[in-house]
Amino acid sequence: MEPNEKVLELSLANDLSELAGVAARIDAFCESQRVESEIAFAVNLSIDELLTNTISYGYRDEETHRIELEVRIEGDELFVVMVDDSAAFDVSEGTSPELDASLQERAVGGLGLFLVHQMMDGVEYRRRDGRNVVTLTKHLAAAGEPSAD
Repeated sequence: MEPNEKVLELSLANDLSELAGVAARIDAFCESQRVESEIAFAVNLSIDELLTNTISYGYRDEETHRIELEVRIEGDELFVVMVDDSAAFDVSEGTSPELDASLQERAVGGLGLFLVHQMMDGVEYRRRDGRNVVTLTKHLAAAGEPSAD
């Protein structure tokens, strides 16, 4: 793919302090591409959830690791590709947290991935060369218009 304004590439360290800068860059990219605010919110929240989980739980050492992000628009779809070298974890498996249970009865975790699956139209995972590759897909069809599924 030729470089153009429809692609945002980011590289960040496995440090939670990097998340605010990533969010701002994604917001600016979505705004420049005229992505609806509801879609931009869903994309940004999904990326934040995945990055937070990866940084908080995926690394077994204190070393600095790089996480690569690509956000691109092709036609009427927005794609996010996240590549990292953290522990293998298949995020494509949906979770079903016990939303009806009281806070004391609920298991810890799982709500973030549940939100990602609810907000995105596609969540794919593969392990390649010792790295996690997560691809998120979001349709950009305008509100009220039927999608081309």
